[in-house]
Amino acid sequence: MTKALFARDALLPTGWTRDVLLEWNDAGELTRVSPGASAADAPAAPGPLLAGMPNLHSHAFQRAMAGLAETRGHPTDDFWTWREAMYHLVTTLEPEDVGAISLQLYVEMLKQGYTSVAEFHYLQHDRAGVPYADRAELAERVIASAQASGIAMTLLPVLYTHGGFGHRPLNAAQKRFGGNAESIAALLRDLVDRHAGTPLLHFGVAPHSARAVDAVQLTDLMQAMEGIDATAPIHMHASEQTGEVRECFETQGVTPIHWIMDLVDVDRRWCFVHSTHATEEERERMREAGVVAGLCPMTEANLGDGIFPFEEHFALGGRWGVGGDSHVSRSPFEELRALEYSQRLSRRVRNVTASEAVPDVAANLWQGACAGGAQALGQPVGMIAVGRRADLVVLDAEGPDFESLAASPALAVAMFSGIPAPVRDVYVGGVRVVHDGHHEAEETARENFRSALKRVRNGGRL
Repeated sequence: MTKALFARDALLPTGWTRDVLLEWNDAGELTRVSPGASAADAPAAPGPLLAGMPNLHSHAFQRAMAGLAETRGHPTDDFWTWREAMYHLVTTLEPEDVGAISLQLYVEMLKQGYTSVAEFHYLQHDRAGVPYADRAELAERVIASAQASGIAMTLLPVLYTHGGFGHRPLNAAQKRFGGNAESIAALLRDLVDRHAGTPLLHFGVAPHSARAVDAVQLTDLMQAMEGIDATAPIHMHASEQTGEVRECFETQGVTPIHWIMDLVDVDRRWCFVHSTHATEEERERMREAGVVAGLCPMTEANLGDGIFPFEEHFALGGRWGVGGDSHVSRSPFEELRALEYSQRLSRRVRNVTASEAVPDVAANLWQGACAGGAQALGQPVGMIAVGRRADLVVLDAEGPDFESLAASPALAVAMFSGIPAPVRDVYVGGVRVVHDGHHEAEETARENFRSALKRVRNGGRL
């Protein structure tokens, strides 16, 4: 295994740097980052080098429906009508489908520059909502797909108790998600025991949302986490849609993020996914607590959820990262472009993610998302620095769009010009999993994915 790499240009925490020699140990941890060095015997990266991007929010199974909810089915089509199409998919999936869809997704993500993923895993039971003989059946399928692809994972078993505010019962599809604090804690303990010491695999937990858990379930789960892993990441959907915010206020007397933060101790372990309609006071509480805002710009745009006030959050030093969510995009470059463009459209100015002190928009977006994503996943990634894992992305400098460009404008072209495949090589823990744009499992993954789609799209029958 190669344990060294030389980069003519690398995006370090201090900015773009020339002639950087990297070395890492058998565990894939960077032990040397030397600017102004010579290559010595190290192989040379064939393009500018970036830290690998963490994807902080994934529902892997939804990859199977990307692009299939784009016909108007209601006068006010929105998240809630899209959800019905998603529920239809849920009723068709078997364990082998979940595995095949996940592997295809993770290979695609790696080829686009994601090197780690937080899997918000709420598909727990069989198609009738009955627990499998092995309660971790579907979790193990997702874990196996991550391992087969080489992507690092933080698996987040999801607590999903109610079908809506007011203790609404679960509908037929939601029964596949159902659980309580005790069952999710038991599942997590089981998974932690099974996979103790497994490289590239971490665990956390995800109370689904203010509409799907109640105060007792949320506080019980947080108490259980103190005994399982008091440092583990905690993710929760929050303030994604205006309807959710309104219902929360009507039933609980407060908006969702206030409700959560008034009930439990919220700190840097937490990621509030979306936070789109968080109030100004809620966003300030998030910044003070060090919470990561988990932004999913392509999915949020697809669903018509709204626009997070990112310009203010960025200017005030808030933590944030990006996720693929429903996977209408598998590219961090597209997510970051959508984030910046949403701010330009709402503010009617250009180059929002910048200031006089830090004017490079593309570098600011990449580094900010890497830092927040690393925090949200609870993994030692997010920057090219000693002690961090050697998760690395090499841009394809031989592409025609990069001709005669220095590293900084090359990243801007990769992010904002719309070129389809700006990534050449990808390393996870020092292991090259994408070489010259190719992943060794991509053909197998594609064929298994095709077979799963054929079965699913025939109503779960062949």
